[in-house]
Amino acid sequence: MTLTAYQSHAQAGDLAQLLSTTHRFFLVRLTPGQELHTHKGVIRHDDLIGLPWGTQVYSHLGEAFYLLRPSLADLLKETRRNTQIMFPKDIGFVLVSLSIGPGQTVLEAGTGSGALTTALAYAVGPQGRVVSYERRAEMQRLARKNLRRLGLDDRVTFKLRDIAEGFDEQDVDALFLDVPAPEEYIPQVRAALKPGGFFGSLVPTTNQVSRLIEALQAHDFAFIDICEIMLRYYKPVPERLRPTDRMVAHTGYLIFARPVTPMPPPEIAPEGVTETTEQR
Repeated sequence: MTLTAYQSHAQAGDLAQLLSTTHRFFLVRLTPGQELHTHKGVIRHDDLIGLPWGTQVYSHLGEAFYLLRPSLADLLKETRRNTQIMFPKDIGFVLVSLSIGPGQTVLEAGTGSGALTTALAYAVGPQGRVVSYERRAEMQRLARKNLRRLGLDDRVTFKLRDIAEGFDEQDVDALFLDVPAPEEYIPQVRAALKPGGFFGSLVPTTNQVSRLIEALQAHDFAFIDICEIMLRYYKPVPERLRPTDRMVAHTGYLIFARPVTPMPPPEIAPEGVTETTEQR
C-alpha cells in the first residue's frame, strides 16, 4: 500500500495515524495480529482494520484515540534522520516555487535523510522521476529505507556521486541544492536545467546567500528571490485565541532563480530617419 492509494476505510497495509486527545500521535503500518503499545494502553490492529478513517477508538485502558490518514507533513516530521531534515514549512514553499508537478523530472543534491526527496516523489506522481545525488553512502541507505516505507522508492533514482563531476541528466524541469557550498556547482546546475527551468537552494547563513547570488549572476541566472519562512501556530480555543508559546522560526534561507539567455538589444534607427530602398 502506497501513501497515495487510500480507500474510505482502513485496510491492512495502510499507514495509519493514531492521534490522542492531547495531540500525541503514533504512526503504524496496519498489520493483522499486531498491536500498538502506548503509555495510554494497547490498541489491536485487527480492531482498526475496516473502520472508516476519522473513527474514535479506545485502548484497552479506555483512553481515546482517533484513527486518521497521516498527512504528508506528519510523515515528513517523523522521517528517520541522521542529520537535520528540511521542515514541512520550507518544503511546501519549495514545491510551489519550483512548480513541481506530475510527470516532471527533478534533480536534487544532497539526499540527506530523504525528507525533501519524499515530498518531490509524492509531487511528481507515478509518471515523474526524482534523481537524488549524494556523496555519503550512509545517508542514501537511510533515505532509501524512508522512501520504501512510504511506497515511493520506485519514483526515485539514487546516485552516489560528487556533483562536482556534473549531473548525468539534461533538460530537467527543476533542480534543488541542499549542499554546504552551492555556489561551487552553478555551472553544473546550468548544464542540467532546461532553458527557463527552476532552481532552488537552502543555506543557513547570510554570507552563503551572498556567495550564491554572485555565482548565479555570473552564470546568467535572473529573477533571484531570497526568503525565509517562519511558522506560528495558534491555540484553537475560541474564547482565548492566541499564538502558541513556541514557533518554528529561522531554519534556513531559501534562494530561487531562473536560468536565462541574455541577447543584445536590436539596433533601432534614430527617430525621424527611415531606410531608403537602396539601404534595404
